[in-house]
Amino acid sequence: MDGTEMAQQKSGFATKKAACADRDKVMGELYAGTYVVYSNVQKLYNETAACSISNARLVRTVMNTSMRYALSKKVISVNPALEVALPKYMPKKKYHTRSIDEKKTLNVEQIITLIEASKHTPIHMQVLFAVLLGLRRCEINGVKYSDIDYINRTLRVQRQLGKKPNTTAEDFLAKTFTKQEIGLKTSSSYRTIPIPDYVFEAILEERKTYEKNRRRRPAAFQDLDYICCSSYGRPRSKDFHWTHYKKLLRENGLPDIRWHDLRSTFCTVLLKNNFNPKAVSKLMGHAKEIITIDVYGDTAEIIEDCLEAYMT
Repeated sequence: MDGTEMAQQKSGFATKKAACADRDKVMGELYAGTYVVYSNVQKLYNETAACSISNARLVRTVMNTSMRYALSKKVISVNPALEVALPKYMPKKKYHTRSIDEKKTLNVEQIITLIEASKHTPIHMQVLFAVLLGLRRCEINGVKYSDIDYINRTLRVQRQLGKKPNTTAEDFLAKTFTKQEIGLKTSSSYRTIPIPDYVFEAILEERKTYEKNRRRRPAAFQDLDYICCSSYGRPRSKDFHWTHYKKLLRENGLPDIRWHDLRSTFCTVLLKNNFNPKAVSKLMGHAKEIITIDVYGDTAEIIEDCLEAYMT
């Protein structure tokens, strides 16, 4: 469309007559403005389907909708996604299997080492929430003292901190763009989970520090109620933990795993001890069960048993 000229050769014709017929067809499409120079739609579908057939269906929907819209606006002269189908057969994944990658998690001794070492850092509460409660990074930053049920010792996970959709940094105060309260990942992420005694005691101690800082800085302190916050009450950024966390791993001889792998560690410890996968799924806030297995029972009772054994 921009006037660029390029040569294109095709081969594989059975006869010269077939080659000439195809050449005439291409020349007609070029003259009519309907010739598609190249199309990788089928390749895109195949690659996506190899990872997830459900994602491939979504990609096909987006592709077809986009191309139809572009065609209606005369941005393109022909729809390259028209009649391009998804692969008819994809190998199915094994059913009723557990896949636990221990190289990306910590064992119980390493968990204890990390917790003890983090006591002298500003990310101690973040470590506890990640490895003993299995919270996501943005969920941890959004936890407030008002989310704690001090009588039943439970935590309501009901928000996370991040960027609000369709906004820019200019819409907010300085250094708050990525610290906005937003909804959780899925409807299953809204959950109430029991708090182990160790974590509950740590929350009470952190509250004392919070109140102390509020009294010391009555004018500058931002009483936003976040558990993981600065000495001025401001919420932590999503990457605040990074430097402290990597330093803890190096200095204590721990595996160089990602922060998100602490959440995986929490899940792995429970699964390795044969706890109910559906109960673990409830704790993790997954939209679907972590392990596809038909197990039914008293979820609340199972979760309490899981945590008691975990803390032991």
